[in-house]
Amino acid sequence: MNRMRRLFFAALPAVFAGGLPAAETAMTPEQIKGAERIEAVTIPMPGEFFSSIGKLNRPNWVKLVRTGTPAATANRAQIALMLGTLVADGYIAVEAQDSQGVKNIGKEIISLAKKLNVSQRVLGRGNSLNDFASNNDWSALREELEATQNEVKLDMEEQKDESLVILVSLGAWVRGTAIVSGLVDSAYTPESARLLHQPALIEYLLHQIDVLPAGLQKDPLIAGIRANLEKSLTFVKAATPTDQDIKNLHRAIADIVEEITKGSSES
Repeated sequence: MNRMRRLFFAALPAVFAGGLPAAETAMTPEQIKGAERIEAVTIPMPGEFFSSIGKLNRPNWVKLVRTGTPAATANRAQIALMLGTLVADGYIAVEAQDSQGVKNIGKEIISLAKKLNVSQRVLGRGNSLNDFASNNDWSALREELEATQNEVKLDMEEQKDESLVILVSLGAWVRGTAIVSGLVDSAYTPESARLLHQPALIEYLLHQIDVLPAGLQKDPLIAGIRANLEKSLTFVKAATPTDQDIKNLHRAIADIVEEITKGSSES
């Protein structure tokens, strides 16, 4: 497993240390085949993204904390995607050192997780998030958010809901990318733009969507996400995306987040 994780990350652009030349970022068929055998957790966590952008400028994380309850939906795929976006929101609240925000988001994460029939060990994570937030233990909260997401995905794997595992990770990634692309757009620098040079990762996400069950791929939400990811891929191929590339990327990814978080009555 460790060898495969290294293979996958070797195929990714150097997200946190500048970009690789474009010719080196595309995943080979062998690498994609290897990545298929890795859990979706190999997709970088939002906290890694936020830490990287935080080293380049000083985002006002407090203004970025999202409040409110997720819209109601009976669509399990949408619930999984929403859950992923909430995990990313949890990291934003940690960066803002907003203990009440972490508690609120933790409560919403557990509420959505219940709808996916997760086990008691997952629900116990909610108490841990509350405890760490009450003590302002930000380092522990970052670890607990990652553990919570991993626990949810492990539970889904045990229930043979591998499709939902993919969607939780996808939801977390798109929310994190929407935030970072917005921050880069508002104060563009070539160095910060290189954080978003991720063609190999987007190709991997597209491949993960392609292995979802045929019926799920036809879901309008999933089809729309795929279309926007394909569009996004064209904006991140350059080693240093331009300011217009970043604007276009942010628009496409923000549209995905909006579609994920709006309500639906479909099952």
